[in-house]
Amino acid sequence: MLSMKIRNPRLIRMASWLGAQAVRAWMRTMHFEYRALGPNLDPRQAGMTSRYIYAFWHENMLVPLYQYAQPNIRVLISQHADGELIAELAHHLGFGLVRGSSTRGGIEAVRQMLRLAQDAHLAVTPDGPRGPRRQVQMGLLYLAARTGLPIVPFGIGHRKAWRMKSWDRFAIPRLFSSTTCVTPEPIHVPPDADKATLEHYRQRVEEVFAEVCGFAERWAETGRWPHSPQSRAA
Repeated sequence: MLSMKIRNPRLIRMASWLGAQAVRAWMRTMHFEYRALGPNLDPRQAGMTSRYIYAFWHENMLVPLYQYAQPNIRVLISQHADGELIAELAHHLGFGLVRGSSTRGGIEAVRQMLRLAQDAHLAVTPDGPRGPRRQVQMGLLYLAARTGLPIVPFGIGHRKAWRMKSWDRFAIPRLFSSTTCVTPEPIHVPPDADKATLEHYRQRVEEVFAEVCGFAERWAETGRWPHSPQSRAA
């Protein structure tokens, strides 16, 4: 994320706790609005019984880490050393965790998420932990097919944000600015999908990501919305 090089476990715990307090204080200054192009899929709504795989680009993880931190959402975080700090930060903010990726701990991570999908939402960064930026990796489609949970791409746009010089151009929203999140119709992946079908859905998810990110970014930058989907400010 931010190319952190802290390796000492005690320092990681301390830095993550301080980071969680900083994220909360920073994000409380922001205006956040959720808009749905399809049904309301906000995981914070009361009485929600369906479960989903929420997907957001690695560069935009700060906003969902704050806005959607709750124990019934299990977030997949890499076992790379840099992921330790992110994992501890997410834990302090209130998420349940699953550790692993396509390169480390992948098989065990998938097994955990298959078990957890019976009772919880799942959250992933499908272009993480190393990129390429804004390219959906096949693991998301495999997970959706195996769990039966629909994919909900989160399009996130910032009115004003600093960008890190990292592979993902990590976004840090500026104080007192605004951010919007846009969701489409959920995407269902067939449980018996073969490799070619999974690739078809991978491309489809990327296309939908581009669409909802475009809506979110244009709305955040201009304040104008080309359609009239339902919305909820927070």
